[in-house]
Amino acid sequence: MADPNTALHGIRIEGLRKRFGTGDTAVDALKGVDLAVAPGEVIGLIGPSGSGKSTLLKCLGAVIEPSGGRMTLGEEVIYDEGWRILDRRALRRDRIGFVFQAPYLIPFLDVTDNVALPLMLAGQANARARDQARELLKALDISHRARALPAHLSGGEQQRVAIARALANRPPVILADEPTAPLDSERALAVIRMLNRMARQYQTAVIVVTHDEKIIPTFRRLYHIRDGRTHEEVGEARANQ
Repeated sequence: MADPNTALHGIRIEGLRKRFGTGDTAVDALKGVDLAVAPGEVIGLIGPSGSGKSTLLKCLGAVIEPSGGRMTLGEEVIYDEGWRILDRRALRRDRIGFVFQAPYLIPFLDVTDNVALPLMLAGQANARARDQARELLKALDISHRARALPAHLSGGEQQRVAIARALANRPPVILADEPTAPLDSERALAVIRMLNRMARQYQTAVIVVTHDEKIIPTFRRLYHIRDGRTHEEVGEARANQ
């Protein structure tokens, strides 16, 4: 695993701040967060409810605007006391993959088209998009369900399809928000193993926000967010080596 302090970063944030409101009613959700994830690395982000995890993920995903700090994606600064990217919709579509607690698959599209849709939206020809979707489904060991509708999949299968969809545009970063919460231990660990395998294969930096005690021991590095600030910790996976 590349050292996140020296490797070219999938994503790096420095001094990130987010304030909601103004004056006496202002709330500082993020108070100067530092975080770095190397290509091919999966890190865990943990912390109590209300600590700023969701706010941080929304800032990283260009869903909300930070109040200050700096964010770098690959070699490009995307935020530095203001957005440096004009088309944030394209940024989210092409360069950031999202995996949520619920898969949010489109119920009337089969598995292949659910995965191919981001490619089609990015301008890829439909036939080529479906070919690439099938390649991802094969890599995630779910190609046998390629023509199934989401309602006919198990929870673990749906999450594998969601991971394939997040990888469709080969984004340098994937943000996963409680991706294993609804799964039992075996399926939760299988999802994390797949995320690690795909991160290495595609050199994607993956940030997993989680409360799931089943998967926390699998992380080599953890960021614990408390009171709007991050504290890096060595994960059990590294400590036990």
